[in-house]
Amino acid sequence: MNTKTRGIVAYLLITFGVAWLDWAMAWLLGVAATSFLFQLVSLPASFSPALAAIIVRRWITREGFADAGWKLHFRRRWSYYLFAWLLPLPVIGVLLVLAPAFGLGQADLTLHRGLSILSPGLQLPAGGLWLVLGQLMLTALVTTPLLWGEEFGWRSYLQIRLLNHRPLLAAIATGVIWGLWHYPIILLGDERYENPLVGLLIFPVLTILLSVIFGWLRLKTGSIWPASLAHAATNSVGGPLSALLFVGGASLSLVGYTGILAWIPLGALCLWIIVSGQLKAEPAPSLQQVEVDSP
Repeated sequence: MNTKTRGIVAYLLITFGVAWLDWAMAWLLGVAATSFLFQLVSLPASFSPALAAIIVRRWITREGFADAGWKLHFRRRWSYYLFAWLLPLPVIGVLLVLAPAFGLGQADLTLHRGLSILSPGLQLPAGGLWLVLGQLMLTALVTTPLLWGEEFGWRSYLQIRLLNHRPLLAAIATGVIWGLWHYPIILLGDERYENPLVGLLIFPVLTILLSVIFGWLRLKTGSIWPASLAHAATNSVGGPLSALLFVGGASLSLVGYTGILAWIPLGALCLWIIVSGQLKAEPAPSLQQVEVDSP
């Protein structure tokens, strides 16, 4: 077993071992997957990819962190950060159009229906949609360091080590593994699929599409932070907002951000990235040279 293979195997064992053990303990303790307490209990699982990457880079392969993408590179790559932050908005816009067009359900732009189901008793003033949207967008910024805990492992280690000369296949392979990693919390109900078994089938498709997009952000910027921001926006804006808009009026397995209909806008973006050769771009600055770029 060569050094790279040994590192990948060790990474997977640590990432899956820590996360699945953590989620198993939460299940044994009876912590509901949709509760805030579950999010706290799951912090070790959320950081297990980063933990695994650090352990492997430092002690197992001893390859160091030269290509880890620590730096922000914000001044030169700010447009990618903006893209990452706003990514869920056009996706949800497409869902709002396609869901009724395909007869799959109608969104409630007042959010009254969604709030009555997800947060009973909570009342919004006029224009509440914009208030909620602003809060969710701010949450995405705040939670970006938490999602670094995943992205530093998936995108700044595994995806650039697996089939590293074939970035599309690397994104597909990483997406499948990333999707499988989520299986315990899908079964526990954290992803809000009405039928968890359906979730097991369709969630890896989402993670493959996101691996192409997040991997592209990582490649084009040489930094893990835009991918972390895009992941945070997906979790804090895409998922909650689509649920608030459609829950009670359509199946989230079909029209939610993690549902089948979202494959169309996300897939179209992936197609553009692939066809335009974006995944074959020159290596990011952090992989080629030492660059002075203040965070």
